[in-house]
Amino acid sequence: MYFAALLARTEDGWEASDTELDDVETLSDLADLAREASPDEDTVLVLIEQEDGWFGVVRVDGEEDPRIYVSDAAAAARSSYGEILLTDELLGREPGDDVPDLDALDLDGTEDGEPDDEDADGGPSAASGESVPHGPVGDAQVLEDLGVTEKELRSMTEDAVSEIAEALGASEVLETVR
Repeated sequence: MYFAALLARTEDGWEASDTELDDVETLSDLADLAREASPDEDTVLVLIEQEDGWFGVVRVDGEEDPRIYVSDAAAAARSSYGEILLTDELLGREPGDDVPDLDALDLDGTEDGEPDDEDADGGPSAASGESVPHGPVGDAQVLEDLGVTEKELRSMTEDAVSEIAEALGASEVLETVR
């Protein structure tokens, strides 16, 4: 089960709204959705949580590029919402890296499904495609100036969205949209 909410910082504090991500296909779409929540170009946080799986924070400050933190990239990669956040840049790869380069393939006779020596030893394989790390990725300092340290963010688990809202002093407004 997923939960997604927008927290927009205003002169009067935080305003929360739940958000439907069904029409969001890219990070750019998500950033535009966040910017619409704050016409004054204040800070907007998009908080996404998959129960017992992972959580993500996207911070949009005006027209700046979004800052992203994902608690478990491998878990998020198995989610349509997580895939929106896991950009090539966030994962440290060049756009298109997930498409195999035919010139770089190791065609040593094992392409018919036979494991090569490294696969048999449990080592990396040229064709394994393992490009999404297990564990957190992104900007762990995304909330530092708002009172949530990198250490605190990395230690959050099951109810991270509520813990973040609590630290921001926005738990009451978040609960109104939960």
